[in-house]
Amino acid sequence: MRRFTALLGVPLILIAACARTDGSAPGGPGGSADRWAAFQQRADEVADAWRSAAGRPAWLAGYAPLQSPTVLPGDPGFTPDTEQAFRAGWYETQLELPTGAPADGTVSFPDGTLAVPLISAADAYATIRQGDPPQCPPDQSTPARPGPDPTATSPTGAASDGPDDSVGSGQLAGCQVLTVTAVTLGSVDLLTSRGTAQVPAWLFETSELDTPVARVAVADSVNIATPSPDVGQATDLTDFVVVQDLISADDVDLGYRLGVGACDSDITPFVQEYADAVVVSGSVVRTGEACTDQLLLHPVTVTLDEPIGDRTVLDAVTGQPLRLVPVG
Repeated sequence: MRRFTALLGVPLILIAACARTDGSAPGGPGGSADRWAAFQQRADEVADAWRSAAGRPAWLAGYAPLQSPTVLPGDPGFTPDTEQAFRAGWYETQLELPTGAPADGTVSFPDGTLAVPLISAADAYATIRQGDPPQCPPDQSTPARPGPDPTATSPTGAASDGPDDSVGSGQLAGCQVLTVTAVTLGSVDLLTSRGTAQVPAWLFETSELDTPVARVAVADSVNIATPSPDVGQATDLTDFVVVQDLISADDVDLGYRLGVGACDSDITPFVQEYADAVVVSGSVVRTGEACTDQLLLHPVTVTLDEPIGDRTVLDAVTGQPLRLVPVG
């Protein structure tokens, strides 16, 4: 069985500039003592609500992935065309993919193991393949391929997630597809509610990429739903913004993206650590003037006092656990 450490998922939208703090106190002009006190109060509220959230015991004992199920376990050696094909889910194969589910597999957590049912290679392939590229321009030598049927649903009938999202009509379209040449059952390292776990995955070799495309092989039926902590709005959150996602969790360095407005300034990250959780947020200074109505993703990095380990990272505004969406 082959094992890989996940290196790359799929990025989302727009990225602005970057900021950094040492994690012990807010930095920059926006990090006033009043805002720091407000954040600490809110962080305490969120951490307390998380500890009492219904469903949290299962979250800490079962399989709750916090990362996209499609990952690249190494450097893919992307070209612009192959990167677009990967992000759009444009694959083809002449292989006879196994349709039978293998025997149960094992997820290995830092604190133990869990037996889980697995899906077949054919079902895994159906989740990563999201259609065909639009028709090639006439001057390209690659044979034209028909576009996807706009009325069709995904093979699983479920909404696309992360790397399975298809490219919209507003993007430039190439003709490249990724050609699957082999598939094996292996494993990848994946962030879960119980820390980084070794998870069974189907590894799809392609002729165009330097690393396999790994799709988690664990059946969706065992996924634990995210608890919903009941956290009120006792703290004034006027100048705080929602954390959109995690982009890195490397020992003591934690990267995340804040959803800010186009005219917001003095963007300041905040972090508060607890034994069982880490609460993050960010504050902004608003101009009070008319501004374009758009959401920008602003990446920031904070440094923790202790390694993240198996602690859950929570957004201070919503109180919700955050999901890792690595960017390349």
